[in-house]
Amino acid sequence: MSTLSVDGQAISRRGSVSTHLSGAVDALARVLTRWSVPALRVALGLVFLGFGVLKLFPGASPAEVVAERTIDTLTLGLVHGPVAVIGTAVVECFIGITLVTGYLLRAGLVVMAVAFVGILAPTVLFFDELFGSGMTLLGQYVLKDVVLVAAATVVGAYALGARLRRAG
Repeated sequence: MSTLSVDGQAISRRGSVSTHLSGAVDALARVLTRWSVPALRVALGLVFLGFGVLKLFPGASPAEVVAERTIDTLTLGLVHGPVAVIGTAVVECFIGITLVTGYLLRAGLVVMAVAFVGILAPTVLFFDELFGSGMTLLGQYVLKDVVLVAAATVVGAYALGARLRRAG
């Protein structure tokens, strides 16, 4: 191993690089600990807001038909057609706005928890159509909601007081 001499002191190059690397890793850990969950909250909010806004324009959302069928099925036909789609859009936009802004966040998280029943319902209600003969594009669209649920659990836990802590 090569060494450097500074003021008569032998310094290992490996130790120096290791020290700098360790310092960089610690700095990165501090940044991630502070900003990863807020970034996840905003990103999740933008996804909800984007999908919700699309549903406000007939024919713009690839999930419009499945949203309509799901709400119709879950409400036993009481809410159907454009009312189901617009209702879904309003709920998704509300969730998105609360996540992006942090305003009324707890209310948004409660609405999101309830909405996940409808969001994940197509995986059960229409399984054969979405995944029966291989995964369809709509099946992929619905399956990505599992990732949204996982992200929402992290954001919800953080909003209700859980905190990330660096080890050591």
